[in-house]
Amino acid sequence: MSLTSQADDSRPSPNDLARLSAAELMAGYRSGVFTPRDVIDEVIAALERTDRACKVMVEPLFEAARREADAVTATWRAGEPTGPLAGVPVTIKDLVFVAGAPARGGAPANEGFVPQQDAAVVARLKVAGAIVTCKTTTCEAGYKLTADSPISGITRNPWNLSRTSGGSSGGAAAAVAAGCGPVAVGTDGVGSIRVPSSFCGVFGIKPTFGLVPRSPGFSPPSWGSLAHTGPIARTVGDAALMLGVIAGYDGRDGASLPVQAQTYTATAGRLDGVRVAASVDLGHAAVEPDVRSAFAAAVDLLADLGAAVAPDHPGIDPEALERTLKPIALTEQAAAVNHRAAGDLGRSDADYVAAVARGRSYSGIDYVEAGYRRGELRSAFLEQFRRADVLVTPTVAVTAFAAGTLGAPVVDGRPVDPHLGWSPFSWPINLAGLPAATVPIGFDRDGLPIGLQIVAPWLGEALLLRIAAALERGRPWQARWPVL
Repeated sequence: MSLTSQADDSRPSPNDLARLSAAELMAGYRSGVFTPRDVIDEVIAALERTDRACKVMVEPLFEAARREADAVTATWRAGEPTGPLAGVPVTIKDLVFVAGAPARGGAPANEGFVPQQDAAVVARLKVAGAIVTCKTTTCEAGYKLTADSPISGITRNPWNLSRTSGGSSGGAAAAVAAGCGPVAVGTDGVGSIRVPSSFCGVFGIKPTFGLVPRSPGFSPPSWGSLAHTGPIARTVGDAALMLGVIAGYDGRDGASLPVQAQTYTATAGRLDGVRVAASVDLGHAAVEPDVRSAFAAAVDLLADLGAAVAPDHPGIDPEALERTLKPIALTEQAAAVNHRAAGDLGRSDADYVAAVARGRSYSGIDYVEAGYRRGELRSAFLEQFRRADVLVTPTVAVTAFAAGTLGAPVVDGRPVDPHLGWSPFSWPINLAGLPAATVPIGFDRDGLPIGLQIVAPWLGEALLLRIAAALERGRPWQARWPVL
């Protein structure tokens, strides 16, 4: 197996059904050109090919998917399809429950666990007619920004198999990027939708905290006050369609927001009057030169589209990673496995064991004080959004690093925390609970994707999607595919 892949600038063949968008699939079903069973067969073949190269699946659900595809095909032929995603294939990250399917969450201690109920998002997708094809890889308990785990091994990037997919929704992003269906469910505690979407060159959105319910069926309950569930997709329009299906109140989740379900759109147009604050480094972060260059070009495009762009940022404390995020995130991570005996972590990833130990070392006072600083961070964003409608930054300070490693220990010649220091733009947004999306904006000198992060005020998903759609039309990325 070659450890590199090549970029292909050609459009997929009309017969390559696994690469079609959800909108294109629905149009094909409506016209009778192909059926959901045709699509599922091609998606399964694509998943098997991609898994051999990249390791994106932890649990195939192919037989159930074929049965459901046959049932949905019958409804289309009868002229009675139900739901806005009738026959659209979707993958589910292994932290999210699918009834009857193992939910290991990357953890050896969960190998025998099989939930008997769907997560709220899975139930909503099924009602909308979507067909679940597999569970995708994640790191153990979602604790780091790659998808490597003792359960599934190393998940690789389809653009270059020697590089990481990112994570922890790495299997989801890599599968979408490689053309294994149009949409996926990911989760994001410190960047786990946005980082792999950026590394794999696809669109990902982390909705406002509580907009998409997590319970029942999100395990383990680590990153309890930080984790969001959201879509990963090849197109902004598909992500908007999926978000409209999975968002909305569910009283079983204590963090669920009491908001009405709504339809989201992704209409590309001018951005006249939109005030954009742009920061390449938040005033302190190390950023690789290729990422800086791509970001500058994307900011110029926003201005060309009519946005009023000004350099600005909320003024995040450079010590917030150590003083605010880690006492909260690692304490919540440790609490999630506190009921387990010490021997239960014996087969766990060594870095995960170290993260749990660090979480156990914090005191209750440390956790509460970090919560106070988190409140100050939220206030800084409130002030930011009085000056601008959105904030844009690079999604990640680097492009995909070597597969099988924890992270990049050096960025642009500066030592950084290898766990999270190379992703300084993602985790502050989780602390604030804000919606954020990543949009592909180009490639580095090695042909690896680069993303732009758009951050909006709370419940600002409609604005996020509008800006992302404008960038998508101005710099289309769907025509370029990795070739494994």
